[in-house]
Amino acid sequence: MPGEEDLLYRQMPHNLEAEQAVLGSMLIDQNCIKDVMDKLQPEDFYLQQNREIFETIYTMFCYSRPIDPVTVVGEMQKNGTFDENTTKSYMIQLMDITPTSANVMEYVELVRGKSLLRKVAMAAGEITAMVQEGGGEPESVLEAAEQKIYAVRQGRAAQDMAPIGTVLAGVLDNIEAMSAEGGRLPGLSTGFSAIDGKISGLNKSDLILLAARPGMGKTSLALNIALNVGKHSGKTVAMFSLEMSREQLAMRLLSSEALVENNRLITGDLRDSDWIKVAEAAGTLTKTDIRLDDNPLLTVSDMSAKCRRLDNLGLVVIDYLQLMSSAGAGVKHSGESRQQAVSEISRMLKIMAKELQVPVLCLSQLSRANEKRDDKRPMLSDLRESGAIEQDADIVLFIFREDYYSPDSDKRNIAELIVAKNRHGETGKVELKWMPEYTTFDTLERRFGG
Repeated sequence: MPGEEDLLYRQMPHNLEAEQAVLGSMLIDQNCIKDVMDKLQPEDFYLQQNREIFETIYTMFCYSRPIDPVTVVGEMQKNGTFDENTTKSYMIQLMDITPTSANVMEYVELVRGKSLLRKVAMAAGEITAMVQEGGGEPESVLEAAEQKIYAVRQGRAAQDMAPIGTVLAGVLDNIEAMSAEGGRLPGLSTGFSAIDGKISGLNKSDLILLAARPGMGKTSLALNIALNVGKHSGKTVAMFSLEMSREQLAMRLLSSEALVENNRLITGDLRDSDWIKVAEAAGTLTKTDIRLDDNPLLTVSDMSAKCRRLDNLGLVVIDYLQLMSSAGAGVKHSGESRQQAVSEISRMLKIMAKELQVPVLCLSQLSRANEKRDDKRPMLSDLRESGAIEQDADIVLFIFREDYYSPDSDKRNIAELIVAKNRHGETGKVELKWMPEYTTFDTLERRFGG
């Protein structure tokens, strides 16, 4: 029969030999320590004694102290983890079983793999406990379960507070890299230089709200931005449409890229020259990684779960906020309860942007309040079920076309993109050319501030 110690070792996945080989390599070759430190943490070691030895080496390495069996034993004596009966003999054993450090990174991967399996097993145990306790709504339990698994994947199950020096090091490296490239855009380009100049592109973890009255072209602008990111960034774009079908979205993208009138595409009334444009545009679109989802009952949790499965995600687009459900059943709210639901949705969207570390571009309807004013340009207070949306969004953009309200306006087919809120810089507005026959926008040279 196996002893008690053997049973303990079999409780969770581990590879004792790989752990020992990693430690032995570090003791006989200081040069490999920095490579190991990049990949492993103390909690990746299953056996407590191995964990204590690694933790000691880790601390000594951080303070640039010389590392060898004698100094490590001395440090363990100081920190109270030294066992007179076993530690010295165990250290000798570690060195004996590791003749060379040449294969240390292979052993590191084995240790990491077993550590990951243990974390998955622990998350599974916590999820099972949640289910058996029976507390909370099923949707809440599902969301919590997804977050636990996602935390394991991201290695953030127990994220520590970061010292300002550590954060600054990354910030300075990023500034240096952008400076070396002649001052490149920190975020993904929207494809419109005037917009990029105002908002510094689409930045990681930002919630960007694009709002307008119906018919102003917010879906078209969102598709223009999604198409540009898909074509030029090499990243995956996830687009969730709660109003239009995937086929309608694809048709819009095709019209915009081919510059063939949308009506002619819908009816199939194409000239020979149009077919050439359509074929070229279809080839361009096929090379992008734009994913379309037209399920009208998706919740933020559903979207987040789908996005987590995309390895090279660059941008999330949602069309549009007021059609979303706050919970899985597609429950519709009214009055104040609907306001609370939209507040909850906008908060969850911001959390999703931070978790996924990508910009989330969410479209929103405006109330009719602007139509009662002489100056019909939208304001932040016009956001339907406002308050929380305005607060959660990092950037709020409005589309306004004067010729929509005054057909005789001299600003025919010119749209103003109003930057009403901008955590990264100034507010103001830029002008874009609106091409209704192609349902697309283009850049105007003229640009003015607000």
